[in-house]
Amino acid sequence: MGNYPQELSLSALPDELIQHIISYTPPSSAAAIERVSKRFSEVAKEPLLWRYYCRVYFTYWDADHEIRQKFASPVASVDWKQVYVRRGLVERTATHLLQSILSNQSGRIDKIQKIVELGYDVKDALLRHSRTQDDAEDVLARRYYSGAILGCVHRRMATKEWSELRDGDPASLERALIALDMFTLHTRQGDFEETASHLDSLARDIRLSCPTWEDLSTRSKAIAIAAYLRAKNLTGVNSDDSYRDLQNNFIGIALRAEGHPSIPLISVAIFCSIAERLGLNARPCPFPWHIYAIVHPPKGTTLEGRITESLQARMEDSMYLDPFRSSEEVLLGDLRARLSRMGEPYSTHHQYIRDSSLAELVHRMGKNIMASVEVFHGRAIAQNQNARAQYVSSATAFPDMESASYGALWALMLFGGHSNGGDPDAASALRNQLRPYILEHVETHFPGDVLLVEQHIMPFFQGLPQAEGLFNTIRAMRAGDMMPKQVIRRANKDVGDPVKHKVGQVFQHKRYDYQAVITGWDIECGAGEQWMQQMQVDKLSKGRHQSFYHALVEDRSIRYVAEENIEIVTPEVPRGLMDIAGKYFKRWDRSSGTFVSNIRDEYPDD
Repeated sequence: MGNYPQELSLSALPDELIQHIISYTPPSSAAAIERVSKRFSEVAKEPLLWRYYCRVYFTYWDADHEIRQKFASPVASVDWKQVYVRRGLVERTATHLLQSILSNQSGRIDKIQKIVELGYDVKDALLRHSRTQDDAEDVLARRYYSGAILGCVHRRMATKEWSELRDGDPASLERALIALDMFTLHTRQGDFEETASHLDSLARDIRLSCPTWEDLSTRSKAIAIAAYLRAKNLTGVNSDDSYRDLQNNFIGIALRAEGHPSIPLISVAIFCSIAERLGLNARPCPFPWHIYAIVHPPKGTTLEGRITESLQARMEDSMYLDPFRSSEEVLLGDLRARLSRMGEPYSTHHQYIRDSSLAELVHRMGKNIMASVEVFHGRAIAQNQNARAQYVSSATAFPDMESASYGALWALMLFGGHSNGGDPDAASALRNQLRPYILEHVETHFPGDVLLVEQHIMPFFQGLPQAEGLFNTIRAMRAGDMMPKQVIRRANKDVGDPVKHKVGQVFQHKRYDYQAVITGWDIECGAGEQWMQQMQVDKLSKGRHQSFYHALVEDRSIRYVAEENIEIVTPEVPRGLMDIAGKYFKRWDRSSGTFVSNIRDEYPDD
């Protein structure tokens, strides 16, 4: 008989090699291998394998996991398979709820909140759904609702951060400001952990780039940090004309975007966050019209490292910097001189050259964002900008105007007590002024945030006359969401259908030139008498006795349009609508030049 090589079976391999082979298979295969034999069961249960799966298959983790500590712990000290199983259950639950949201208009708010309550663990699943392939039957709806729910998750984290700050819990400067980024993030990078990691990396780079770092005085370290940031273009804006650009108000964008644009407050926040990582005590100071950084000496020493027990000497030795403009120290005398030129008496100077509270900074950032929004609209009017171009640019830019202004409104609402010197009556008046704007945003664009309103805004109005109206609005939203949609059918073809256009058709407004998609219709104008008078409906050539159409516009607004103002168009792809059409439609059908309805429970004939 010839000499044949002995057959090599999987069971003949050592455990370590089997485990390595299994790591190239999906976790479901590992679970199946467990049932092969007792030996394979032990190999496939190995904690190292399941820790690997947790690292590879999941990127985002809820804080309850304390995942950093677990990854740093001895492998055997954590039941990694159970951690993986728990995450898998969350993803299956979220996907099941998302599917229910896509298939039925009723109860969406409740289902969204159930997903949000699963915590940050749902982000990986939602991101996968948001990247659904173009040829999927419900691609637009799946992308839209997964992104919208992820936005709810981000805003829940942001408002929780601010709520804890209001309650006096320890908080960091960067997290207080990143909360504003979370309102605009959508599916992009830049959450709390990612932005903190970016700052960590910059701090490490500074330390490594200076071999004598530990020998430097506090003053020299502060100047070195400011110089490094300027060398990396991590401060300021390219020109005065771009100072009020919306993107300049967000710390995450300043760190990641090309050119690293930032207003002074963001420049100072980046400086202080990195300085803190490098052992310096740096804080923003609330100077009028411009934020500076204060660097305090370490306890028991001056900025130059001289030993002193005098608190007064240490306070007087603090230094000021303006990272937005320069890496040079700003003298206290110069700041006082500027305050005097502004008309501030010397006795009030201490209010502006002290450490700023985080609440003050968040409130100030909210005002800055709203100022940027106003400047954007002012520029468009001054330049007589084409209406459609204005709509598309504001809705598709990052950060988008709607989400940014919504985040600013929340910042002003929660930290309104820091306006007008902390006057409680002024704060109450401000909140009452902001209330209808926030509710309008929630009703129109962010219905999943109903719970946030209940948790964080309603308590401000407890016992006030506005409480009942606020409660009724939220109750009506919840009740309306739970009710099945009224079925609206077209007239019998033999009789003649008075409604000319259909749900899903794209049109150009004949007067205002914007592009929109029809999301519903009424045989005649169904608006109230006051609205019809305000909009001068009876002055239209066909008046109120013509079909009116509900429409989703490129700028994300909802309009009610008379049939005579509609001109149906059939673009190859309506670019300005693709990101938002998923709220009502499954996909774009190139062959018919229309959107495929996902609201047939309401309009079954369209």
